[in-house]
Amino acid sequence: MSIRTIDLELIHFYRRVSVPIARFGLFVIFFWFGILKVIGLSPASPLVQSLFERTISFMSFDTFIVLFGLFECLIGVLFLIRGCERIVIPMLFLHMLTTFMPLFLLPSITWSGFLVPTLEGQYIIKNLVIIATGIGIAAHLHPLSKAKYS
Repeated sequence: MSIRTIDLELIHFYRRVSVPIARFGLFVIFFWFGILKVIGLSPASPLVQSLFERTISFMSFDTFIVLFGLFECLIGVLFLIRGCERIVIPMLFLHMLTTFMPLFLLPSITWSGFLVPTLEGQYIIKNLVIIATGIGIAAHLHPLSKAKYS
């Protein structure tokens, strides 16, 4: 078997499995981290609470963290269901907007110096990979039919 044949086989395999693996990976991250918030065991809770105290005042933090965790769980589950991409990807981007806020609103927690993130800052910045994964899934969607939506 030639290097070219192996290369083509690998590329074909990766194309076949990339979206299902991406969907499953997003499910694991969102459901796992969400359920930790719901049951009160999330290591991100202090950061979320600090952001909450700077931005939201119309509900208690205890209620918010459970609802936020359930929202994350829902995002995770929807990534497993084919056909829900057009619903879940906007939810993902809304979530990503909120998760990037501490970089700007809580710089003392997320930065130790100019362009030097703390562990919390690194945790937030890695969400760029989640955004790229969501874009990759969206890129594999079929366009909406003209007759159905014109």
